[in-house]
Amino acid sequence: MEISKKNIIVWSTLGQRATYGQVLFELAKERDNFFVMSADVGTSSGLKRFAEELPDRYINTGIAEQNLVSIASGMAKEGTTVFVSSFSTFMSMRAYEQLRVDAAYMHNNVRAVGIVSGVSAAYQGNTHFGLEDAAVMRCIPGMTVVEPADCLEVFKTVQASLDYDGPMYIRLTGVTRMPSVYKQDYEFEIGKGIKLVDGEDILIVATGSMVYNSLQAAKKMAEEGVSSAVVNMHTIKPLDKDILLENLAGKKLIVTVEEHITIGGLGSAVAEALAEVKEKPAQVMIGLPNEFLKSASYTELLDHYGLSVDKIVNRIKENL
Repeated sequence: MEISKKNIIVWSTLGQRATYGQVLFELAKERDNFFVMSADVGTSSGLKRFAEELPDRYINTGIAEQNLVSIASGMAKEGTTVFVSSFSTFMSMRAYEQLRVDAAYMHNNVRAVGIVSGVSAAYQGNTHFGLEDAAVMRCIPGMTVVEPADCLEVFKTVQASLDYDGPMYIRLTGVTRMPSVYKQDYEFEIGKGIKLVDGEDILIVATGSMVYNSLQAAKKMAEEGVSSAVVNMHTIKPLDKDILLENLAGKKLIVTVEEHITIGGLGSAVAEALAEVKEKPAQVMIGLPNEFLKSASYTELLDHYGLSVDKIVNRIKENL
């Protein structure tokens, strides 16, 4: 599948979940070693075309995430990789036991894809917000957790996962017309963070939709003489501790930014990784509060809960 400027623009327009479906459809033309399933969210997962044109490689279990994961795990046990999708809150919590026992304990190549993570469900509210999913998935032994920064990284994640051994949770954030972090092809490896910008004063570690906002925040602060290194930590588990250690020297502050509650997600993972490092700067965790949130438009929610570019800048300056 070609990574071109045109495709990157198209994927950005579609958003992460539609890109996920399109990428699977295109990869299915090249590889026959995977199967696709969903819990009655084929259209929401961008899988309508896949389901219509490749019916022998697609199953809709209905709104039954537990059955979805158990069936996928049985299929994976026979040697195929199986992608399963549902809203992130249902994928991670309704099917938690099945992901833990059937997928992870049995070390099956199940790719659990949580769509509409964070607050992108907007007016659908707390029943559909994916606020705790990364934390829940991080707790499962052997479960890899990946959160792509943009739509091109969705492609890179899905492609890389086909040659990855073991269960994986893929967390999709943002909405349509998602800004692109990457304008061209780049080297991607599950478990290896990517430094996007070098800087001397602050280390900003971000994931998912917040990578772009963190880059913009770093640019705004640079205009005021504050230099920030920005790392895209697309893999939350296993976390790339090395890239953190390589970029700590001389920093006045570590800032983690995520569209997830600040308990158990990226911020917690970074704090855990650096817990035994004696000489390190203070860490500020920017994310969603551990409470039931309001309902509003996606951009209004990000701003209200401190995840817009200006709010990120203000929070960092308050702690610098």
